[in-house]
Amino acid sequence: MPQETRTFQAEVSRLLDIVAHSLYSEKEIFLRELISNASDACDRLRYDAIIEPNLIEGDADYRVVLTPIKSSKTLTIADNGIGMNHDELVENLGTIARSGTAAFMKELSGDERKDMSLIGQFGVGFYSAFMVADKVEVLSRKAGEAEGWRWVSDGKGEFTIEAEPNLKRGTRITLHIREGDEDYLETHRLRQIVKTYSDHIALPIVLADGNKEDTINTASALWTRPRSEITEEQ
Repeated sequence: MPQETRTFQAEVSRLLDIVAHSLYSEKEIFLRELISNASDACDRLRYDAIIEPNLIEGDADYRVVLTPIKSSKTLTIADNGIGMNHDELVENLGTIARSGTAAFMKELSGDERKDMSLIGQFGVGFYSAFMVADKVEVLSRKAGEAEGWRWVSDGKGEFTIEAEPNLKRGTRITLHIREGDEDYLETHRLRQIVKTYSDHIALPIVLADGNKEDTINTASALWTRPRSEITEEQ
């Protein structure tokens, strides 16, 4: 299948405009949103695999992996969850019809801070990636399907989609970090953001730094500890 170029739905373009021109003080929420989406994708596969165990493909070790690479100025957020096929990529990343578009647009106030806080609420958190990235690439293969896909956009009105062979199950989002936001490639910064917003996520969030991999959230470790050692708060 040749590469297709498509236009974002008008509401998405408006949303991306808000995001891209936001001098939002809490830009770091982009990571919370992408980790949350990755965790949901793993939960969906876990649930679907109860009925269709073959969907797991021998890989039931659900995780989210963050890989910052300074030389290419990229940050990748990868999961081995349910994944998306061609139509789901177009629908989920090209329109916000499924996420309460009308309600979302109605709530937009023009107050930057308030508008940004709506993003997670309406399930459009993926677009917060464009607060820190001038290009976003998504590689995805849906569990149970053979064909994988590559979705690419600079957030300026269009995206491309094409078949991508030999992909692992799940979704891999690569952010090409924009100039001035390189601190999101620093491991200590990523650790701090995960600690602040995503520590409760119940599957391992792994930071891959060179040849080293480190689980950086505590909730994933709680499952393996005796109940007597876990505090009420935890």
